[in-house]
Amino acid sequence: MRPRPPINGRGIFTGTGLIITGLTATLVALIFPIWSYSDRSGTGLDVLNAQTVSTKYGPLSGLDREFITKVRLAGLWELPAGRQAQQKGTTQAMKTAGQHLIEGHAFLDERVRDVASELGLELPNEPNEQQKQWLATLTTAQGLEYDRDFANILRLAHGKVFSVVAQVRASTRNSLVRALADDANTTVLDHIKVLEATGYVDFDALAQDMAAGSTPPITNSPAPPGPTADPSPAIPVAPPASPSYSLPPPATSPPPSPDQ
Repeated sequence: MRPRPPINGRGIFTGTGLIITGLTATLVALIFPIWSYSDRSGTGLDVLNAQTVSTKYGPLSGLDREFITKVRLAGLWELPAGRQAQQKGTTQAMKTAGQHLIEGHAFLDERVRDVASELGLELPNEPNEQQKQWLATLTTAQGLEYDRDFANILRLAHGKVFSVVAQVRASTRNSLVRALADDANTTVLDHIKVLEATGYVDFDALAQDMAAGSTPPITNSPAPPGPTADPSPAIPVAPPASPSYSLPPPATSPPPSPDQ
């Protein structure tokens, strides 16, 4: 009979080590999906509840407040861009688009300042950094390059705002925000149409830009500031002397919700 090889401690520990390594790998594989999602901010409903405040016009969500801010920011840069288009645009369609921007955003700016005042919200008084860069690009461009830059930059910006308007209009529980969304929808759609009527919008590039910016972040951004007791006044934009096209009638501000 062939003698059995001796069992030594090294062989035992080697086998045990392999088993432990395998179990550890399995445990890591089970834990990793939980760990990798630990930076999420909860479900959409959790975020909605955490970012919503009560007002006499109904609940005011973080998205509602973001929308109000975006309407104000749009006017702060698109109205001067419209004035610039009337001076630098090389076609009548460009000048018409500029006039619509001036009058439409003067109208919306008055509306958004009224809504913000009723809700006690602070509003910005200057464009954000991206909008300042767009204005700088338009300032340096000349001739046909200006026409193309104006049409495409403004059309992209309006497309992004338009999608926010639709989301807010579909989901808001605040009657003032709902009325503002109606006004914004009519005005922004008008601007989209006159920008496209210039003939300079590159729809292929527009689709790619919109798709590239549609991926949501992993974590939810913090909600915009809520109502304050004494918000700083928003400086009104300078309206035109008289409108040259029919503006949409402002939505009537609804009364406060009876249950507030």
